Amino acid sequence: MRSLGQRPVTGSDEDPRVAELRTAVSRLRRELATHPVEFPDRGIAEDELATLAAMAVSGMPEIPRLRRSLLLIASAIGSVSALARGLSDVRAAVDLFGEPPRR
Repeated sequence: MRSLGQRPVTGSDEDPRVAELRTAVSRLRRELATHPVEFPDRGIAEDELATLAAMAVSGMPEIPRLRRSLLLIASAIGSVSALARGLSDVRAAVDLFGEPPRR
């Protein structure tokens, strides 16, 4: 269906960007929880992922806050190569929301 430009029917009016964000955040949270190595900023990453998850549940996240959380998560786990794919997926999900409005 996607090749025809149609969206899959989900039975709800949920924004597909929010669904993608929720999926990517959930996946990275699981990967982080099972990652065996401790690193100094792990708590920051966990807190910001929880913030992103809460925003995804609420419906329409604030774009500036999404980007701030992404930056903090990337800073906290950016050098952990085992989490790179999950981080990339979260970034792609945040990018779906576009740029924040300029002031």
